[in-house]
Amino acid sequence: MIAPGTVQRLTRPVPRWTPPLSGDELATVLDKIRTWQAFDGDALLNDVAAALDDVPPAEEDVEEIAQQLRSHLMRLVTIAIAAEAEQDATAAQLIEQARTLCAKDLPGNRWKAVGHLRRMGWAVNELLEQLVALRCLKEVA
Repeated sequence: MIAPGTVQRLTRPVPRWTPPLSGDELATVLDKIRTWQAFDGDALLNDVAAALDDVPPAEEDVEEIAQQLRSHLMRLVTIAIAAEAEQDATAAQLIEQARTLCAKDLPGNRWKAVGHLRRMGWAVNELLEQLVALRCLKEVA
């Protein structure tokens, strides 16, 4: 019999803990966390509006808007792939269109560049709406 107030300890072998990732893998994860940026629906809508506005953007703003739209397109493509939205035929077509537009360089001619911006703006808008419809994203104000 064990006296009251005393603890009997059972000993059994416990396997040594090993970390799930190596040091290099942890460094990679940390680097990705540091460079991660949250999805900003307001910025996306502002950039789409700048591209699709009745008044074309100023010539000095075209390159910056194009970079922003490329960034939005690639982020939406990443979200779509992660959510397996490419199984939807419309989403798959929009993903392919986004990749094609992102791969093209901005034309040197101002009006062709504005046309490219507008195509990118429509692609961003359409892909966003499709991802909302598929419930991969919440609706953006």
